[in-house]
Amino acid sequence: MGRGPVGAPALIKYNDQSISAITDIAASAKDDMVLIKTLTADGSGTSLDFVNGSSDVVLDSTYPVYLFKFISIHPGTNNAEFVFNVSTDAGSNYNLTKTTTWFQSYHNEGDTAAGISYEDGQDLAQGTGTAIINYNMGTDNDENLSGEFWLFNPSSTTFVKHFIARTNNTEASGYSIDAHMAGYVNSTSDVDAIQFSASSGNLDAGTIKMYGIKDS
Repeated sequence: MGRGPVGAPALIKYNDQSISAITDIAASAKDDMVLIKTLTADGSGTSLDFVNGSSDVVLDSTYPVYLFKFISIHPGTNNAEFVFNVSTDAGSNYNLTKTTTWFQSYHNEGDTAAGISYEDGQDLAQGTGTAIINYNMGTDNDENLSGEFWLFNPSSTTFVKHFIARTNNTEASGYSIDAHMAGYVNSTSDVDAIQFSASSGNLDAGTIKMYGIKDS
């Protein structure tokens, strides 16, 4: 068998090294993502709160990035919104000023409606109330919401605090709602608590996992 083009052996060797490097990167990324706390809704309350220093929760300068995973969040009240707010006083007050942007893609089960839209009724412009992550949650047995929420550098006393969320919701009227929400907390005080809740009624089921992402 003749030799291939000049440089072919080097190319094969390069690919082998790349595969090895990818494996190493994946392992490193896993090590850099630390599970801090898991909270599970059981119908007894409207919210799940992560407060620094409470019940082994770490929400401070230990990590520059925090990730929250929403798993099968199920409301007790039909058409409730899934919302959040943050605090600088360990959860005594959840009332920080936020500006958000919000858009969605949607498709209903009957295949009669689909599209992408910016929803200015779901966003905030320097509002202190709760910010909507997704809306019109359904209470049917098979309806739930899942997704993730990223909070960046919450302990900074120099900058505002950015956040990004993406969730998919089985909406009460039979829609799949892929919601994209982002924004910032307009405060240079350190954020030390975050609350995820239903806009009305309790959270009957679902899990939220909190991770810290190392700055490696």
